Amino acid sequence: MAGWAVVIVGMGSLHLHSHLRKYALGISVLLVAAGISMAADGVPEVPKSARVALSENWSSGKIDPAKWYVPRKMWGHGNSGVNPENVFIARDTVGGREQNVLVCEAHGDLYDGSVVGYDGVKTRVGGVIVSKEFFASGRFEIVMKIGDSKAHDGGPADPRQLKGCIPALWTYAYRYLSGEAILGATGLKELTSEIDFPELGKGGDFAHGLYNCYLQTRDDCKVYEVNIADGQYHTFVTEWRTKLEPIDGISDAHVKEYGGFWWITDKAVPLAKHDLNPLKKLGENKYAIYRGATAEHWIDGKKVGENVKFVPAMAAQLNIGVWLPNWAGKAEWKTARVSFASVKIWQYDDPGDVRGILTADLDDNYDKSGNALKK
Repeated sequence: MAGWAVVIVGMGSLHLHSHLRKYALGISVLLVAAGISMAADGVPEVPKSARVALSENWSSGKIDPAKWYVPRKMWGHGNSGVNPENVFIARDTVGGREQNVLVCEAHGDLYDGSVVGYDGVKTRVGGVIVSKEFFASGRFEIVMKIGDSKAHDGGPADPRQLKGCIPALWTYAYRYLSGEAILGATGLKELTSEIDFPELGKGGDFAHGLYNCYLQTRDDCKVYEVNIADGQYHTFVTEWRTKLEPIDGISDAHVKEYGGFWWITDKAVPLAKHDLNPLKKLGENKYAIYRGATAEHWIDGKKVGENVKFVPAMAAQLNIGVWLPNWAGKAEWKTARVSFASVKIWQYDDPGDVRGILTADLDDNYDKSGNALKK
């Protein structure tokens, strides 16, 4: 329903006859009243060559382990991790109709229930769900609601703004390179692919979103206005593109083969020339480099912004949920919820996609009692 609504509203910019414009406007008003916010400008059509890689609305009432896993993990500072106990299916009204939704619950500074996070601490525990599949270039469409329009016992004073937690949508994959062949002489020890689209709630601010790209150890961090803290469902869309382009000045002497790709390991080649992106061998002393091109972002059909620097090319897993780092600020409540009505992902299979290098799931780092797990 949300995707269809964006198309109808977007028709207003095509100089429709007057009666059709009125019809489209009427449809948009009805949909806004039903709880899905709309905008006048639309998202570009999905390319005809795109393939649907994931479509999820939790209609089965279960979290499908073939599609998703739910980590028990702590990272960052000032929080107690994310727990599977905080991720579950519930009923909610989306677009005027009741349906199943995925809920990721946050436990704030006042939480006194039975669930514990890292080191047995009850407070500042969130919930995150992660796709089993690794995705690269394509479109990511997620319908998400932050908080609610109505208050609940033990919840935030303003149920629409979950101050103290970070609802987030992001792709992520990581690999530590100690002793591996692709480390070479570059000195880098990490491969990272991450796009945040967005992280919300830094310092209690839900009027702006953090749209970040991370490529190995470099990053492009943007802050864009979003204004979606109204307790309603919104459609978040990000389109990630990659490219394969010739790279000059690289010979066979500069590279080593690993994992089906070629990697620059000669320290004489400036890191800024390749950022440890892999290469494709085109012939003797002739190469092309796999690069991320752009990550463009929309909310309810309206362009929010884009990232054009340090966009990754390596496939990564989709993460959705909520966590409570110290930079979110105080969480002066017991419980709050972030709800997800649907997820749909198309893959474009751009020539710059890199698959098969980053392949590890997130590992749990504590048990159900909060005890740290030994590696």
